[in-house]
Amino acid sequence: MSSSQKFSIPEGKYVDIGEVAGHPQRVHYHEMGSGEAVIFLHGAGGGASGYSNFKGNYPQFSRAGFRSIVPDLLGYGLSSKTEEPKQYDLDFFIAGIKGLVDQLGLKGITLLGNSLGGAVALGYALKHPEDVKRLILMAPGGVEDLDTYLAMPGIANMFSIYKSGKTGAEAMRSVMEMQLFDKTLLTDEIINERSPIADTQTAAARSVLKVPNMTADLNKINVPVLGFWGVNDAFNPVGGATKLVDGLPNCRVSLVNQCGHWVQVEHQDMFNRACVDFLQHG
Repeated sequence: MSSSQKFSIPEGKYVDIGEVAGHPQRVHYHEMGSGEAVIFLHGAGGGASGYSNFKGNYPQFSRAGFRSIVPDLLGYGLSSKTEEPKQYDLDFFIAGIKGLVDQLGLKGITLLGNSLGGAVALGYALKHPEDVKRLILMAPGGVEDLDTYLAMPGIANMFSIYKSGKTGAEAMRSVMEMQLFDKTLLTDEIINERSPIADTQTAAARSVLKVPNMTADLNKINVPVLGFWGVNDAFNPVGGATKLVDGLPNCRVSLVNQCGHWVQVEHQDMFNRACVDFLQHG
């Protein structure tokens, strides 16, 4: 992409990762700091990107002595996009992050992911355990069957709006308001960042994502895991927190009240402090 192009989010770096699912792919990412690498994996939804999800978090991690790497998943933000719905499965997203990890020569990484990004983190740890030192998960996908997610009011509302054909800032606001317990945190800045990016997404990226239920395999993930779950989450049932602590051998999860699906935004200072403490002290 030309550096003269203007985007609603800051343009970072790009890395070509070769072919994934039969097509050459490029990953866009932001980077800050040095030290052990923490890779921030954003969730799904219209206009999602690494920067928009984590701009209030990754600078604090970098100041604490960590190398923050904040990619856009394939199909999102400024990364490569494809029109083929069959490619938007968990292995597709994992392959994109593996390509980034290999191109940057990273070892001993911490994967930090919310929602879809949490599912990508779990799937990556199962598929490439040799790369992963720790996980930080915020209401991750991949611990329920698809029907359970589709019945959640936030997801049902999101797909209803997508199917209606509504676009633009008001459609974005109608979807995102249900992510937050405190709706005043949904600023015009967030809407204005995400709406133009959403217009570049393919219909495939807005379709039902193919994420398997990984609950039965959680006991294979032996790295330390720190989890967060908002008790007012309208997108991902809070009972998933119990599945994490029951299934993961080395896991602790904080339940956060007055919190929806975006703990890193809704309780930013607490989240940053807890994560940095976990990274520094376990």
